[in-house]
Amino acid sequence: MTDLADPVVLEPNIPQAVALPQDPAAARLHVKQRLAAAFRIFGRFGFDEGVAGHITARDPEFPDRFWVNPFGVSFKHIRVSDLLLVNHEGEILEGNHPLNQAAFAIHSRVHRARPDVIAAAHAHSVYGKAWSAFRRPLDPLTQDSCIFFGDHAVFDDFTGVVLDVAEGDRIAAALGGRKAAILANHGNLTVGHSVDEAAFWFVTMERTCQAQLLVESCTRIEPVLIDPATAAMTATQVGSHEAGRFGFQPLYDWVTRLEPDLFD
Repeated sequence: MTDLADPVVLEPNIPQAVALPQDPAAARLHVKQRLAAAFRIFGRFGFDEGVAGHITARDPEFPDRFWVNPFGVSFKHIRVSDLLLVNHEGEILEGNHPLNQAAFAIHSRVHRARPDVIAAAHAHSVYGKAWSAFRRPLDPLTQDSCIFFGDHAVFDDFTGVVLDVAEGDRIAAALGGRKAAILANHGNLTVGHSVDEAAFWFVTMERTCQAQLLVESCTRIEPVLIDPATAAMTATQVGSHEAGRFGFQPLYDWVTRLEPDLFD
C-alpha cells in the first residue's frame, strides 16, 4: 500500500460551520437532508454506475450507527425517507430496502476506525476509476490538486468486490488519518467531518483525476508540478474541513432548488 506524508493542519480564513441542532431529532434530520442532497448531486454528475456507490453519514446521537443509501435505488431518486439506518454489525434499524453489502463492508470499518469521520463517499465515477488503474497518488498539478497534497493514500490491491469486512479493515488502514484514498482498479473514497465535506472532496477529486488524465495524455510537453512547499501551503488554503464544507454549499443550494422532493 502506497501513501503520502501525514496530513497537514489546515486553518483557512473562510466562514465556519454552523453547529448541528442540539435536539437529536433535528440534528438527525439535518444530516439526512444533506445526505439525500449529496446523492442527487452525485446522480446529476453521473457518478452512479448500476447499483454501485454509497455515501454514509454517522448518526448524530448514536455514533455506532450510520445512514446509507438503499441498495438498488438510483442516486437520482433518493429521498430522506429512503435512507437506511445501519449499525456496525450490519443490522438495518430503520428502512424498508436491502443493504448494499459492499457499503457495509467498507463504511462500517472506516467509521469504526475513524471516530472523527462523520461521512464517507465512494462511487464508481469514470475518471476516478480510470486513474485508479495507475495505482499512483495524484500529483500537485493544479491549485485544486493541492487539496489532496500529503492527504490521500493509495490502496494498491484489488481482490474483487468488497464483501468481507476484513477487506474493509484493510481499506480503513490504508486511508489512515487522511481525507481520501484511491482504491486500485476500483475508484475513489473520500471522508469528512460533515456530509458536505466528504461529498465535496469526492466531486473535486473526480475532477482532479480528470485533469491529471488530460495532462498525462499530452505526450509532447512535460507538465510542471507545483513544488512541494508551495503545494503544502496551498493545501492550507483550500484543503481544510471547513473549505470542503463550504465548497459544497453552492451545490446544495442548486440541487435543492431543482429537486425539492428529496426532502420527502
